[in-house]
Amino acid sequence: MYSKPEAMDDNAKLLESLLVKVSDYGKTSFELEKLKALDKSSKVVSSLIPHTFGFVIIASSIFFINLGLAFWLGEILGKPVYGFFVVAAFYGFSGLIFYLFMKNWIKKLALNYFIKQVLK
Repeated sequence: MYSKPEAMDDNAKLLESLLVKVSDYGKTSFELEKLKALDKSSKVVSSLIPHTFGFVIIASSIFFINLGLAFWLGEILGKPVYGFFVVAAFYGFSGLIFYLFMKNWIKKLALNYFIKQVLK
C-alpha cells in the first residue's frame, strides 16, 4: 500500500497535469475562435471590395450624366444655373421620399446581407 504522503504527491502531480492540459485547451480554443473571427471578417471585407468598386464606377457615371443633364436643362431654361437648380431639386425631393418611405427596407436589406456574409 501507499503511504499517505506518496499518494497525495501523486494526486497533486495528476491535478497539476490536468490543470496544465485544461489551460492549454482554453488557450487553443481561444486562438481557434480568434482565427474563425478573422476568417469571417476577412470574407466580409473581401466581398465588399468588388461591390465598392462597382458602386464608384456607377456613381461617377451618374455624376457625369447629371452634369450633362444640368447643362442641357440650363440651355433650355436660359441660364446654366437653372439646370443645376432643377437637378438638385429633383435629387432633394427624391432623397426625401426615399428617406421617408424606404429607410427601414434598405436597413433590413443591408443587415441581412452582412448576416448572410458572416454566417457563410
